[in-house]
Amino acid sequence: MSSQEKDIGTMFGSRDTGTFLGVPACRDLKSADAGVAILGIGCATPYASVGPYCADAPAVVRAAMARYSAMASHYDFDLEGPLLARSGKTVIDCGDLDVDEADAAGNRRTIKAAISTLLDRGATPVVIGGDDSVPIPIFQAFEGRGRFTILQLDAHIDFRDEVDGERLGLSSTMRRASELAFIERIISVGQRGVGSARPADREEALARGVNFVSAREIHAKGAGVVLEHVAPGSNVLVTFDCDVLDPSIMPSVIGRAPGGLTYWQALELIDGVHQRGRIAAFDLVELMPSRDVSGLGALTAGRILAYVTGLLSRS
Repeated sequence: MSSQEKDIGTMFGSRDTGTFLGVPACRDLKSADAGVAILGIGCATPYASVGPYCADAPAVVRAAMARYSAMASHYDFDLEGPLLARSGKTVIDCGDLDVDEADAAGNRRTIKAAISTLLDRGATPVVIGGDDSVPIPIFQAFEGRGRFTILQLDAHIDFRDEVDGERLGLSSTMRRASELAFIERIISVGQRGVGSARPADREEALARGVNFVSAREIHAKGAGVVLEHVAPGSNVLVTFDCDVLDPSIMPSVIGRAPGGLTYWQALELIDGVHQRGRIAAFDLVELMPSRDVSGLGALTAGRILAYVTGLLSRS
């Protein structure tokens, strides 16, 4: 929110604090003392053909949410209560990890170590990505911490074994996740249109036990068709690719496709998982700022993250 721009937050003293929703900053992960930790990760393993096209997303999302920096105690009608719970878990913003598009292996080590540190400190990570290779080292950080379900919200299944020789890029995220012994279930939601997957990739995903719920099914049957796959009490890692949303509210993605989920469908799914199990981590990826239209995508992404943060602050 620039000094010249006026919006609803201006009336109530909101300003750009440099942190998500104006929450306190904590730049030393080893001293993080909070129930929820926001962390920006600009890239992990970008493809040479497109580069780190989502690298600016964390800063853009924080700027879009600056309008709420003085409004955390205001009533949020999506959450049916204050935006952040008054007596709930503390929320902090740990800033952005130092990543380098030319050092993918180093990025993955940095991401895994950072998430591991936050988990050791008792915080639930909420990650602002970053391309869809970012979740791979996030998932890996949960090794030895129990068994987990992954809920993937994405227009694409990301089940390629490799693309141009790269096995850890954004089109292989769920393939790599399926190889982790501590992942007991993968629920993939929102598929539509054409992506990187070939017929054999879909068949391999099915053979490995992935549960698919397409965007068409969501529109026809509602969120319940997804939630029935979530075992009560399960620990869930939620990875949210922005292209799962319809481009009418999320234009800022590299692969727009009509027929995506609505804002309310997304919230219903997130809330349903929160009520049925435990969200152990949440990442939002694939926001491409250069394709945004009047800041709509950044605002929508920010509101999704605000909703998640608000839910987790109440846990």
